Amino acid sequence: MAKIKVRHPVVNLEGDEMAGVIWKDIRSLLIEPHLDIPIETYDLSVSHRDRTGDAVTLEAAHAILRAGVGIKCATINPDAAKRLELSLSHPLKSCNGSIRAVIGGVIFREPVLCPGAPTLVRRWTKPIVVARHGFGDFYSAAELAVPGPGKLTLRFDGNDANGKAISLERTVFDYPGPGVALAIYNLDESFREYAQTCLRYGLQRGLPVVFSTKNTVLKLYDERFKKIFQDVFDEQFKVDYEREGLTYEHRLIDEMVATALKGEGGFVWACKNYDGDVQSDFVAQGFGSLGLMTSILVARGGAVVMTEAAHGTMTRHYREYQAGKAVSSNPIASIFAWSRGLAHRAKLDEDSYLQRFAMELERACRETVGAGMMTRDLAQLIGPNQPWLTTKEFLNQVAARLDLALAHDGRREAPPPHQLDEFVSTHAGQARSLLGRRPSGPKGRAQLGAAPP
Repeated sequence: MAKIKVRHPVVNLEGDEMAGVIWKDIRSLLIEPHLDIPIETYDLSVSHRDRTGDAVTLEAAHAILRAGVGIKCATINPDAAKRLELSLSHPLKSCNGSIRAVIGGVIFREPVLCPGAPTLVRRWTKPIVVARHGFGDFYSAAELAVPGPGKLTLRFDGNDANGKAISLERTVFDYPGPGVALAIYNLDESFREYAQTCLRYGLQRGLPVVFSTKNTVLKLYDERFKKIFQDVFDEQFKVDYEREGLTYEHRLIDEMVATALKGEGGFVWACKNYDGDVQSDFVAQGFGSLGLMTSILVARGGAVVMTEAAHGTMTRHYREYQAGKAVSSNPIASIFAWSRGLAHRAKLDEDSYLQRFAMELERACRETVGAGMMTRDLAQLIGPNQPWLTTKEFLNQVAARLDLALAHDGRREAPPPHQLDEFVSTHAGQARSLLGRRPSGPKGRAQLGAAPP
């Protein structure tokens, strides 16, 4: 079957550790056999970022702006211990934070719901989409190590709304001894755009929107955000939401966590930058695995998108891989990073063939899990006797279903089991099918974690 010719490029951002290994396998097994597509690749592995003084990250961010589509692998955000371990020369900032500083936008994190994969929070039967503000906050903070006793002040020198010079100063704390300090910032305009994007997304998806803060404590910072969000809703979206039977409300974040656990899902949860980072992991685990959480950065009014998996680089699994052991890391979120990025490329290019490919790729993932073939993190949610596959075996299963779906010229029904068996055997180069195989021995494969670390 001829490859699909794609006119315009996507930007491929390579990453680290086990996520980087899986990333290359996805590209070679699921993307390159079917697409003739120009791919601009930037190596964002921590070692290459260090060698370039992180210039490569900024180059990649500007490339995404030009192309309109970035597809990103998970990368290491090195702490002090990691810098020492890897002998890094530069104290690198958050890779994602640096990209967002250039692109802007809102991060939408949503679980992939697969038939046959139970959720850890059994009540959750509908998606919870975490909408994370992607600018400022802790990820662009200024930190200070206080060496001894002294006074910390917060000062602003600039102009007021009328252009008049102004200076504002506030005493933060009188230090009796050594300590630390932190300063964060944000912009009204950034948060206004964030509110617009969240409310527009909720309207498009037919989902209510809840914005959570701790405005009872941060009476200026969080209260400002709460007011802007409410103003945007009242002025631009209230009529449309009422017409569609949708709601918007603000809740305290601690109350919202409790409410989310008691409900069935089915809403957009708008959060500040740091809150969204934390709550998206909480939501991902509640739906079964971090390996099922997609992440899409939507910027410039929806014209620019960067997709990625919401999990990290899977260091513990990578150590097992380096030791030559069988690894069962969940690649679904990384596959969906490619599918969602390619779907946006298809939207920009008005390419129905590429759009169909992206849909079939996601369908192949879901059907593979629905057929009982999954990685260990999902199998453990079902029970100790549930069969599971290594990462490579799972990818081969997805590739087989994808090949067959595309060969059927868009036929939507699932292929016959015996035909899938033949495709799997051929594609994987094996003498037998993997269907129905169970772990060998009482412990099965190498004892890896239930979910990517």
